[in-house]
Amino acid sequence: MAIMETKEIMEVLPHRYPFLLVDRVVECDDEKRIVGIKNLTINEPYFQGHFPGEPVMPGVLQLEAMAQVGGILLNKLGSRAGQIAYFTSIERAKFRRMVVPGDQMRIEVTFLKHRLKMAKVEGRVLVDGERVCEAELMFTIGA
Repeated sequence: MAIMETKEIMEVLPHRYPFLLVDRVVECDDEKRIVGIKNLTINEPYFQGHFPGEPVMPGVLQLEAMAQVGGILLNKLGSRAGQIAYFTSIERAKFRRMVVPGDQMRIEVTFLKHRLKMAKVEGRVLVDGERVCEAELMFTIGA
């Protein structure tokens, strides 16, 4: 069961098709943890060129999906409603297997810390319960 559908997500994130990489949010405690879902179909525009005949979701887009889910969580924390979380850096990114059309990405993000206008989260992407990507992401919180 979704707690946020695409319409509600677009009220929080500035991203739009084809760059909105979160279909729904299925868990969120509004304090520390959030889980988003992205269903991948062959119709995703990046699959046409990455790679013809063997479509693979680019790793950088997996990180962006993680950042978007993190941005939703950061928007829900404290007094940040309406503010955009700008993705600023990546640490300890690892890719463990390819993500392909037909996969459903489960994007889990946990809040780590906040100082002034900076925030850090830890994220991971799972497909069929298997970890495919993980990273720590930093954000600047802006108006």
